[in-house]
Amino acid sequence: MVKAVVKVGGKQYVVAEKETLLVDRLQEGTKELTLDALLVIDGDKTTVGDPTVKGVKVTAKVVDEEVKGNKLRIIRYKAKKRVDTQTGHRQKYSRIEIASIK
Repeated sequence: MVKAVVKVGGKQYVVAEKETLLVDRLQEGTKELTLDALLVIDGDKTTVGDPTVKGVKVTAKVVDEEVKGNKLRIIRYKAKKRVDTQTGHRQKYSRIEIASIK
C-alpha cells in the first residue's frame, strides 16, 4: 500500500488511497484537489522530496464542503472575584477522499 505525506491548509497529513479525512475548510466551490507529495512510502522504500517528490501527484475529491467539528467550551473563571464567562467555538472542516496517488 502506497502512503504519502501532503500539505493542506498549512497542516501535513499522512494519506492513502480511498481514505477520507477532515481538513480545514476549503474555498466554496472546490470539487477536486491536486496536491504535491512531500514524502512517499511504498512498502520498504521511502522517498523524501526536496521540498516535493518529483512526478508524484495526489488527487483528492471533496465529499462534504462544510462539516462542523465538536463544540469546544471555553470557561474563564477568577476565584473570589465573581467573574465567570463561558464561550463556545465550533470549527468548520471539509471532508475529502483521496482518489489516487500517482
